[in-house]
Amino acid sequence: MKLSIVIPSYKDPSIYPTIDSLVENSELKDVEIIVVLDGYWISEPFREDFDIKTVHMGKNRNMRESINTAVRLAQGEYIMRTDEHCMFAPGYDKELVNSMEDNWIMTAKRFYLDPDKWEVMDKKPVVYEKLKIRDMGDGMHKWEGRVWRQREKDRKSYDIGETMAMQGSMWIMKKSWWDDVIGELDSEKYGDMYQDSHEMQFKTWKAGGKLMVNKNTWFAHKHVSFPRTHNHPRRDYIQGMQNIYEDNKDFYEEIRGKWGM
Repeated sequence: MKLSIVIPSYKDPSIYPTIDSLVENSELKDVEIIVVLDGYWISEPFREDFDIKTVHMGKNRNMRESINTAVRLAQGEYIMRTDEHCMFAPGYDKELVNSMEDNWIMTAKRFYLDPDKWEVMDKKPVVYEKLKIRDMGDGMHKWEGRVWRQREKDRKSYDIGETMAMQGSMWIMKKSWWDDVIGELDSEKYGDMYQDSHEMQFKTWKAGGKLMVNKNTWFAHKHVSFPRTHNHPRRDYIQGMQNIYEDNKDFYEEIRGKWGM
């Protein structure tokens, strides 16, 4: 198996067009899609003309454990994660796999998706993101990616470049990198829902790896103005955000010089 695509899913009807986009724009052979149904059942079966495996969690375990479960089952040399409300460029998988290095996590240029019309919105895409700290009040903090237009301008000639943050909605890496460096997403310490991209990037940086963005391909992710199917209470995840901040704030200070900050 060359590539395993994992999708954590919770009651979003966009899972069907997302799978269609993955399948119809794939150019690789030996690709599997693993959909983790996070404590719910789908109303209609998925298409049968592609290798789609469905895993049902016995109860709602949320995003991190859904991703961990799918990766444990993945047979691919590479693993790619996507949200259940994304559209993909033709040949997305071939481009990402063929440009990967062993110690990279990679994402792609990100557009905004109108899931009702199922079309890319007329908004400038996100390429590079800067990692910042947001003060949440009451002594609590969180990592946050912000659009970095200046780096995009400075590195206009680069098709693939190093970035400082990414949205966790789509990424790809070697399965061996996950096994050796990521291990699994830590739900107990960091909460079961958010900040997974920051957990992975800090683990990657500390192991000497890089977080990259590929401008030769793209995906489109549901715009924030459209409703989410997960409504996770703030009290359940804010401590996890603080924990991942505390664990990595000193290392962040070490790397800021590299980024000219």
